[in-house]
Amino acid sequence: MAKDDLPEPKRRNKTLNLGDVLAGALDPVLKKRGFASRDILTHWAVMAPKPYDSVAVPDKLVWPRGEKSAEGATLVLRCVPGHALAIQHEGQKIAAAVNRYFGYVLVGQVRLSPEPFTPGSGKKAEKKIQPSQSVQAKVGAQVAEVEDENLREALRTLGHALSGRSRSDTKH
Repeated sequence: MAKDDLPEPKRRNKTLNLGDVLAGALDPVLKKRGFASRDILTHWAVMAPKPYDSVAVPDKLVWPRGEKSAEGATLVLRCVPGHALAIQHEGQKIAAAVNRYFGYVLVGQVRLSPEPFTPGSGKKAEKKIQPSQSVQAKVGAQVAEVEDENLREALRTLGHALSGRSRSDTKH
């Protein structure tokens, strides 16, 4: 089949929310952790009392075996080291805040996960790779004729970044 014979790809002329796109991939993982929906994770900062909204995150919901009772599930929280005692002491306050948000008894008790939570742990520091002398010379020669100094410097930075990326791609 020639390249010209392929049907044109079907286009969807609508914008999609990233959360909706990822929902299909995340929902099975969340269900394994006991969460029926993403609400408790996405709205944790709103529903949790201060300061627990910033020093703890929901890890999973553990439902009692058998029938769903009126007691609710056990909410397992990961917390910043040093806040475990306060969270244990204030567990009923946290459970009440979550239940008030949902309007029914979802959480009966709060337990702590052995895994700690570190705010900002998802952020990775960028490694600044210094390009070799030959790369600097090559990129410098390619952008030397650009008259605008800001544009020349931006192109030089881009050239160094791309050369570092192409080196790391070949190592895999």
